[in-house]
Amino acid sequence: MSSKDREKWNTRYADGAYSERTHASALLRDWIDRIEPGKALDMACGAGRNTLWLAEQGFTVDGVDISAAGLARLQATADERGLAVNLIEHDLDEPLELADDYQLILVIRYVNLPLLTRLTQHLAPGGWLICEQHMLSDAEVIGPSTPAFRVAPGALSTAVPGLEVQSLREGLVTEPDGRLAALSRLVARRPATLQEP
Repeated sequence: MSSKDREKWNTRYADGAYSERTHASALLRDWIDRIEPGKALDMACGAGRNTLWLAEQGFTVDGVDISAAGLARLQATADERGLAVNLIEHDLDEPLELADDYQLILVIRYVNLPLLTRLTQHLAPGGWLICEQHMLSDAEVIGPSTPAFRVAPGALSTAVPGLEVQSLREGLVTEPDGRLAALSRLVARRPATLQEP
C-alpha cells in the first residue's frame, strides 16, 4: 500500500469509521466451536472486532494492520475489557515475518490473493484458515466499487493449494444491518499430517 492508503485508513479510523461494527464475523462465529483455542492471526484487523472476540474465546491473538489509528482503537478497547492482544502495524504489501504455528488465520474483507497463499505456510498442522471477501457481482451490493477489491467466484479456493477446503459459499448475503453483500466465504484446513506422495 502507498502512504496515501495508510493516511486514508488512519483518517477513517480516527473519524470513527466502523465503530458500529462491534460484532465478530458471522463466518468466524459459525466455525469457532470446531477450532481448538491456540495462536490466532487476524490480518488487516482494523479496529479489531474479530481480534477482540477471539481473545475473549481464549485465543492468543496477533492482529496486523496498516493503520496506527485503527490499532490504537483496538488496543484501547482491549485495555477496557482486560484483554491481552499483540498488535503489529505493518503494510501487508511488504514482507512480514510470522510464526508458523497458528491454529487459526483470519482474513476478513482484505483482498490480497498472493498474501493468502503465503499465509497457508504459517498454519500449524491441523490449523484453520477462515477467509471472507467481497465478490464480483452485478447486483446492487455494499462494499468496494472497484473490482480490484473484490474476488472472482472460485478465486479463494484456488489461492490455498495444499489446504483441505471445508466450506466454500459464494453469493448474496444480508448483513446484520440489513444491507445486501456479495461474499465469497472460505473455510479451509491444513492437513494434520503430511500426506505421502
